[in-house]
Amino acid sequence: MRNLPTQMLDPKAIHVWRIKGAIASVVFAFIVSVFLILFSFIQVLPNPPKWAFLFLLLLMFAYAIYKIVIVPTLRFRYWRYDVTEEEIDLYRGIFVRTRTAIPMTRVQHVDTEDGPLFRYYGLAAVIISTAATTHVIPALSHEVADELREKIARFAMVVEDDV
Repeated sequence: MRNLPTQMLDPKAIHVWRIKGAIASVVFAFIVSVFLILFSFIQVLPNPPKWAFLFLLLLMFAYAIYKIVIVPTLRFRYWRYDVTEEEIDLYRGIFVRTRTAIPMTRVQHVDTEDGPLFRYYGLAAVIISTAATTHVIPALSHEVADELREKIARFAMVVEDDV
C-alpha cells in the first residue's frame, strides 16, 4: 500500500473553520430559541416539561462544542494532499476517511477561490475540475494555492500534449 499524502493545509484553516462553526452554532441557537419562544406562547402542552428545555439548551451547547472545537481540529489533522506529474492524491475525512487519486489526464481546469474569511486570513482554496466532478483542497496560503494551481495546470497540459 502506498504511503499517505504528506502535504498539509495551512494551520490558519482551523481559525476559519472555528469561526464558521461559531456562526453555524449561533444560527442553530437562534432557531432553537425561536422554537422555544413559540412553543411557550402557543402552549401546545399545558405544562411543558422543564427537562425538555434543559435538553434543548444542552443540545445547543454540545453542537457548539462539536462545531467550534472538535470538527476543525480533526478536519485539519486528517486533511492531506500530494501532487505529482501523474496524479493528485487527496486524503480527508473525520469519521469516514476518503482517499481520492485524480489522474492528471482527467483534469480539465483548476481554479483558486477565496471568500471574505479566507481573504482576511490569507487563505485560498484550490478547485480541481474533471469531467465527472470537482475536488477542493480547502485552505492553503495564497502563495501555495497559486503555485499549486500553476503546477497542476502545467502537469495537466503536459499530459494532454502527450496523449
